[in-house]
Amino acid sequence: MHFDHAGIATEDAGELAARYEDLFGLEIAHEEEFDGMRVVFLTVGEGYFELLEPLEDGTIASYLETNGAGIHHLALATDDIESALETAREHGVTLIDEEPRGGAWGHTVAFLHPKDTGGILIELVEH
Repeated sequence: MHFDHAGIATEDAGELAARYEDLFGLEIAHEEEFDGMRVVFLTVGEGYFELLEPLEDGTIASYLETNGAGIHHLALATDDIESALETAREHGVTLIDEEPRGGAWGHTVAFLHPKDTGGILIELVEH
């Protein structure tokens, strides 16, 4: 596994993308509307910042309401998400997604509960 991206909840993905472009020279690698969100991936070295802007009520809107803008999750890339989920099960980690599902950018994803991962929502992602 290796680091893939940091998911960042924001009220305005376009504005934050422009700010990161100006401040850090980051460029948009991919942009789409997915699952009630505007999702913008900015290239950061070998990984990404994934900016998550809610377009309707849902997980990110609730997160923003409760926590405000900031890091929502960290994602680790794997070549075998099924095996990674099995390893998590074997270690007693609570799975938010028992089975992998479709994610942004056409990736396959599954989330691990933060109560078992040091308070961090971890996304497993298979490209």
